[in-house]
Amino acid sequence: MQVIIIIIILLVLWGLWTLITRMRVNRIAKFLSQNDFEAGKRKAQIIDLREEKTFKAGHILGARNMPYSTLRTFYSGIRNDLPVYLYDQGKAISMRAALLLHKKGYHKLFILKDGYRNWDGKTKKN
Repeated sequence: MQVIIIIIILLVLWGLWTLITRMRVNRIAKFLSQNDFEAGKRKAQIIDLREEKTFKAGHILGARNMPYSTLRTFYSGIRNDLPVYLYDQGKAISMRAALLLHKKGYHKLFILKDGYRNWDGKTKKN
């Protein structure tokens, strides 16, 4: 019985943490549908947060690869005066990246709502 109570408490805490994170991200970044992402991408920096191997297998046309694992080191290569469009396979990594970039002074942050896995626009393979 105690194990079930502990599991329920952990699930509730995880749910609250997820909700708070989503609310924080909603304040600093805007989630874009594929159509909105496509419409604004020519005026923005498109950052693919997936690892290089996955990026080379296929990425959104015009995107630059900056894996999340290296973002803390190389974020200064992103201009903070232009909009930053972030995407990964889903959106979890993009949300973490948006929180990090916001702390570093970036304020025009946008996240592809459905991630690359649902992208049906133009792509490029290396």
